[in-house]
Amino acid sequence: MGTLGQCIAVVSGKGGTGKTSFAAGVGAALALSGQRVLCLDCDVGLRNLDLALGLSDRALMDFSDVAQGRCSLDTAVVEHPRLSGLYLLTAPVRSRGRPVTEAQLSSLLDDVRRRYDFCLLDAPAGLGGGFLLATCAADRAVVVTTADASSLRDAQHTVMELERFGSGSLHLVVNRVRRKMLRSMHATIDDAIDKAGLPLIGVVPEDDALPLCLNQGVPLLLAGGQSPAAAAYRNIAKRIQGNRVPLLRIK
Repeated sequence: MGTLGQCIAVVSGKGGTGKTSFAAGVGAALALSGQRVLCLDCDVGLRNLDLALGLSDRALMDFSDVAQGRCSLDTAVVEHPRLSGLYLLTAPVRSRGRPVTEAQLSSLLDDVRRRYDFCLLDAPAGLGGGFLLATCAADRAVVVTTADASSLRDAQHTVMELERFGSGSLHLVVNRVRRKMLRSMHATIDDAIDKAGLPLIGVVPEDDALPLCLNQGVPLLLAGGQSPAAAAYRNIAKRIQGNRVPLLRIK
């Protein structure tokens, strides 16, 4: 029996932080480094993780089908055709029947840990029922924020809701950082980290290649070129695996 995989909830206090692109990018980076990775979309009704991964409309079954025993995990997941080791388990298009309970999702994640090295759970924005479901049985959580004051404040509120995650299992990512803002932002980020008491696991620059890749249905890390966001995702994937990597400097 090998070691069990890790389930990491990717959360944000508000929408528009680029959380789904982050989950897809880091998932792809982990898979490219030889890990077996499941990206699990927890956003019922508004699912976008399939688009971010370039797997639009490939999934026939969703996580509720597996969690409620209508099909097996192997039947429901979709493997990426161009990225070996990267899999998607999508969310239902709409709520139907009884919602998935925390106990059902917890049982599903036990199965996931036995089959995958990492599972990234893309939680819906905000602190409602979907957030509680995505975080209920996760081993770690990453709070994704942007550099603006309201997003940083929301990140602090989110952290307060995640107190059960101990030291070392709760991290902050500052996403969509514009290069010009970085110098003036150091103090803001430092202040946010101090207030939230969170270790920063990465800073991801704003990247024009991201929306282009999304429209073309190609994961950013497969698009080639010198993408600053792709470099940041690779660095964060290394840190998630326990490697020491300096924070990305945005040139």
